[in-house]
Amino acid sequence: MDTRRELAPAVASILEATAERGSSDTETDSDGRVGVDARSLTASFADAESAGRVPVIAEVKPTSPTTDGERTADPALLAASMVEGGASAISVLTEPDHFGGSPAALRAVRERVDVPVLRKDFLLRESQLDTVGADLVLLIARFLGPEPDAAGHDAADLSTMVEAARDRGMEPLVEVHSTAEVEAAVAAGAQVIGVNNRDLAQLAVDLGTFERVAPDVPADVTLLAESGLSTAADARRMRAAGADGLLIGSAVVEGVEELSDADAIRERVVANTRRFTTAETEYSTATDTETDR
Repeated sequence: MDTRRELAPAVASILEATAERGSSDTETDSDGRVGVDARSLTASFADAESAGRVPVIAEVKPTSPTTDGERTADPALLAASMVEGGASAISVLTEPDHFGGSPAALRAVRERVDVPVLRKDFLLRESQLDTVGADLVLLIARFLGPEPDAAGHDAADLSTMVEAARDRGMEPLVEVHSTAEVEAAVAAGAQVIGVNNRDLAQLAVDLGTFERVAPDVPADVTLLAESGLSTAADARRMRAAGADGLLIGSAVVEGVEELSDADAIRERVVANTRRFTTAETEYSTATDTETDR
């Protein structure tokens, strides 16, 4: 079967661009590889739980194929505001052509905050791990071997990429969308798995995806719900279905593109983030009707 026919054109375009990118990092070690003294995601999640917060990875994303317009606010300011709002970790897009991301943005964010930072990109080869160091790195099961990826490019095996990330000190977050991909992630040794509610074939979002797939993930794995979470009620739904943490994208920066003042941006992002980090508290539940509008 030609799996290339299954992908949305935007995703196929992203993979085509990714296949042409290599490593350009200047902070590699003598072997030409990045080395990271990583901050622990599980420890950060545990701190949030003990403080009564929902563990949230909040995302710095200038734009995307499913987003109108572009956010030009300082990535480090956004990240610091997300942490002030209770975020346990920060996700930073480094894909430049379709998401407006960059390794420089990730470096600036990691220098500004003291929580774990996830590098979010569409990676196909081990050398691409050396573009920039991060505490965690996203690996998408669908696009990693042993067969050529869904865009027709030769891609590394998922197990190889998991091991290569850990060799560099980075924890792999393996993204899945189906039971078969969960099985591949577990076989590859993944300890952090994210279920993407967005179908990369059609780019449609269905929160039921997490509810269907989550029971297949081993209990000793840190489990994330990704994509499509826009309200506190969505957060509670995913937590009830077994999510240890949530990856929140556009909702934490909603309305930021309308603002130019740094203080106003900070206040908006802090408030947006708190909607999710306090989703299980009495205050958030009582005000859910108002804040979710």
